[in-house]
Amino acid sequence: MDNVHCTYVAVLSNGRSGISAGIWCLIRLSKSLAKMLTAKSLCISLHCVLLLHIITSTAAELPFRNVSLSWDERLNDLIPRLYLDEIASQMTRAGYKENGPTLPIPRLGIGPYNWVTECLRGDVESGNATSYAMPIGLAASFSVDLLTAVGTATSIEVRAKYNNYTSHGIYKDFGGLSCFSPVINIVRHPLWGRIQETYGEDPFISGELAKAYVAGLHGDHPRYVRTSSGCKHIFAYDGPEDIPSPRFSFNSVVNDADMQMTYLPMFHECVKAGTFNLVCSYNSINGIPACASKKYLTDIVRNQWGFKGYVSSDDGALEYLHSAHNYTKGPLDSTVAAIQAGCNLELTGFKTPVYTHLTQAVQLGLISIEEMTTLVRPLFYTRMRLGEFDPPDMNPYTKLNVDEVVESAEHQELAVSVAVRTFVLLKHIGNVLPVGKIATLAVVGPMADSPYDPFGDYPPGTLREYITTTREGLKSIASIVKYAGGCSSPRCTDYDPKEIISAVTDVDFVVVCLGTGTSIESESRDRPNMDLPGSQLQLLQDAVKYADGRPVVLLLFNAGPLNITWADESPDVHAIVECWLPAQATGLAVARFMTNGPEGNPAARLPYTWPASMEDVPPMTNYSFYNRSYRYFTGTPLYPFGYGLSYTEFTYNRITVSNPLLKPCDDLHISVTLTNVGHYAGDEVIQVYVGWPDAAYPVPKLQLGAFLRVSTTPQNEITNYVTIPARVRAVYNETLVLQPGKFMLYAGGQQPGQKRRVSSNVLITGFTVVGPATKLSECPP
Repeated sequence: MDNVHCTYVAVLSNGRSGISAGIWCLIRLSKSLAKMLTAKSLCISLHCVLLLHIITSTAAELPFRNVSLSWDERLNDLIPRLYLDEIASQMTRAGYKENGPTLPIPRLGIGPYNWVTECLRGDVESGNATSYAMPIGLAASFSVDLLTAVGTATSIEVRAKYNNYTSHGIYKDFGGLSCFSPVINIVRHPLWGRIQETYGEDPFISGELAKAYVAGLHGDHPRYVRTSSGCKHIFAYDGPEDIPSPRFSFNSVVNDADMQMTYLPMFHECVKAGTFNLVCSYNSINGIPACASKKYLTDIVRNQWGFKGYVSSDDGALEYLHSAHNYTKGPLDSTVAAIQAGCNLELTGFKTPVYTHLTQAVQLGLISIEEMTTLVRPLFYTRMRLGEFDPPDMNPYTKLNVDEVVESAEHQELAVSVAVRTFVLLKHIGNVLPVGKIATLAVVGPMADSPYDPFGDYPPGTLREYITTTREGLKSIASIVKYAGGCSSPRCTDYDPKEIISAVTDVDFVVVCLGTGTSIESESRDRPNMDLPGSQLQLLQDAVKYADGRPVVLLLFNAGPLNITWADESPDVHAIVECWLPAQATGLAVARFMTNGPEGNPAARLPYTWPASMEDVPPMTNYSFYNRSYRYFTGTPLYPFGYGLSYTEFTYNRITVSNPLLKPCDDLHISVTLTNVGHYAGDEVIQVYVGWPDAAYPVPKLQLGAFLRVSTTPQNEITNYVTIPARVRAVYNETLVLQPGKFMLYAGGQQPGQKRRVSSNVLITGFTVVGPATKLSECPP
């Protein structure tokens, strides 16, 4: 080797960023030197000198580090200082596998940064962390407060780990502060593999929960954010993953009405909540790949919605512009297409990122330096808001310590509290729940004692000592617990009926634990059908038969709906509980639920329509919402959206509309009064729906307009106030329009008119909108 390139290390006196740049450069150089020494080829010459240049004041005094200036003033100083290759490297190296972190800029005291962090429901792939229930379960809670709590706890652990990593000069995948969360794509097909990551089928509740989670991730400091959020995936990325076609080349054919009324609204709410990032998806939309769509990334997101953040590609999505969609001829063309569409940052695990052609594209005149500087600006704005360029003492989040917050006792308790509030009681006969002390209990099924199958996809690395299985959790409620898995995995291809028969014979109570897990449904893996996997149905039938009339409770651990018609119809299955994927707290949460322990009285509701059979479901590849979801489905589901039972009962007494005569842009304020008429304290989910009796354009049958989870005590009447935003009434007529006319209003613990009902009633009233039809975009924000 003839020489060694000279490396300058900037060690600044003003804060962490410059020190980090210096540490990182030294680490990289030391690794290179070690390799050369091993090869015995270290050349000693005047060209082989490490120059450690200590800059004590120059970079520290640059205006972009001046905390008295506005963010825009600081950015106006920083961005012009960047060279073309520096801008290109910032946009190319999102920080994944070989392509991260972003390179430091030592001459400006700017350190490296890693943009890849997953915060779906806990800190993912970054060592041990508290794990909360999967988002589909969080959605079932119908609680914005719960989403904020989980977002807050997750971001606290993420920030504490970042503080620890960077203090040691470590910049690793999943070790940064910029979360690729939440996932707010709409559930539109029961077999889609990524249902577990979403908030269900309704755009309104998905938007409300997204705002709550974003608020939790950001924190409430007036200057700094604890972590930054990234809502994904834009747009119309709602299956398939792999059946019947791969997601990397799939073309979502979507009409304008469905796009505006179903696929976009929750992302608009995410933007209004201040998300820093939107992630463009793998699929094409009407023939144009999402990451190359100027219509969506710029015209709608930025120009119409006012988004000021950055758009990042999903992993490898820019590569697929040419290799899967055949939309461009090669990586140079893909670079130009993505830049012109408005994609700020490439995330890829491919060895050579597409954006390595950025400098070439500028030199060839295919894109301009002005386009580059515009797109790199939000990246540095995000880092500024995270506090990177300010003195650490100004930012309270820099003081979060891993030893104090990661898997803390407070977070362990929150994990249990969250999990139990996601359980949906689907069936309950014979009053078998809640239970007292059980003499002999059988806990059977492939999900009964599996520590990790109930975690779902993107699991945080929770220490085993904090994980409880259903079998372990139910030891506290029985004198004797008999266990049999029956199968070695949820696929249940090796079912042993003798195990189950032996376990359930001559016991007092049987709990059957069935479900899926990531080997059956997950990212990149759709299900071929709704059936219980393998021999799970036979396992259930054997357990019921040999329980010989004793109470049988079926616990389901899954995301997408399953064919449980046999269990629903059987008089010998006394209760069915949708537990979703409750993660580390599974056993403790099940025990609380079974005994009506703290927060154990079920109040969660289904966040999607559970079809009776696949005959009621349009094809996965059909993106029309006709006959999909509670908003448009004309058939009878097995369980409807918003459905869930309780150990207690409620009566709705009255609904009061404060302003029954509205102008088009007015929100509607109402009060709902109800009474817990049962014997147990417990939560209730108030659901308020809007209907269009005289619509001039195609509209949903119903639209959820407000929801609120409230605590109640027996025989006490409570009044709660909710607001229905004007946007709920918007319908599509070339654009979203608020029409005048009469509207129906329904308030209760369920949808109106559903065949599968809970015991409470639904109140009905109405209101009128007067004035001219008004574009939603013309209403005040």
